[in-house]
Amino acid sequence: MSTRILIADDDKAIRRLLRRILEEQPGWEICAEAENGQEALEKAQLYAPDLVILDLAMPQMNGLQAAREICKHAPLSRMLLLTVQEVSPELAKEARKAGFQGAVSKHKGIEVVRGIETLLREESFFNPCTYDLSA
Repeated sequence: MSTRILIADDDKAIRRLLRRILEEQPGWEICAEAENGQEALEKAQLYAPDLVILDLAMPQMNGLQAAREICKHAPLSRMLLLTVQEVSPELAKEARKAGFQGAVSKHKGIEVVRGIETLLREESFFNPCTYDLSA
């Protein structure tokens, strides 16, 4: 059975790049894409993906807001936050509060794959150098 992934990012080029990278992984498929947080919520409810990748900065509903709603309506989905900035301790803390199990910078494509692999093992993926997991 394949792992179903929803990608939500307002940048079409980023969505296309992520799709290409992720679909190269054996057993992973992109079940849907969204260009804003509201659409991500709707598609998470409709497709019940195993994993949701949410961009932090999206129109209508940002990634943190969308994650809170997805947790209510699709609680079995694991969530990975994607951001253009480095994942600071403050951002990691806010991401965890919103329901994310991990966070990565868009600039590190291989980290996205590693993050997904980690989340699929039901582990958290926050950079241990910037985030105190005991907090």
